[in-house]
Amino acid sequence: MARAYIALGSNLQQPEVQVRRAFDELSSLPQTKLVRASSLYRTEPVGYDNQPDFINAVAEVDTTLEPLALLRAILALENLHGRERPFPNAPRVLDLDLLFYDGIALQTQELTLPHPRMHERGFVLLPLAEIAAELDIPGYGKVSDLAQDCMDQGIERMAD
Repeated sequence: MARAYIALGSNLQQPEVQVRRAFDELSSLPQTKLVRASSLYRTEPVGYDNQPDFINAVAEVDTTLEPLALLRAILALENLHGRERPFPNAPRVLDLDLLFYDGIALQTQELTLPHPRMHERGFVLLPLAEIAAELDIPGYGKVSDLAQDCMDQGIERMAD
């Protein structure tokens, strides 16, 4: 059984509903169990500002799926929600990113683990720190320490 962390984000079509539904769908993936879900966080858009704020969260899962199989499964969930990719950082109904998979370092055309930009993204680090503060991102350090450097990125934890 491998431990993996998945970032969730949405800013279209009732984002809170999209993210909460995605938590349920992650727990329904074959050979996968949702262990923990972070709170939801309201986040200012990054990269392309002319869009609504995002709702972000992180899920912790146990899975026997291999990393690429898990990635393909979460991309299929995005597609079920109507995910489109018209340009980088575009608004989206649902975005799921495989952040970390059992400490594995991997770099293929399809997947890089750990996620190459997770260490600088508050919308990933703050919810991740809530559920896995002691997780160490190789080459960058402990999630709780990295999250402290992101407190000024316009991220607000929402009431449960």
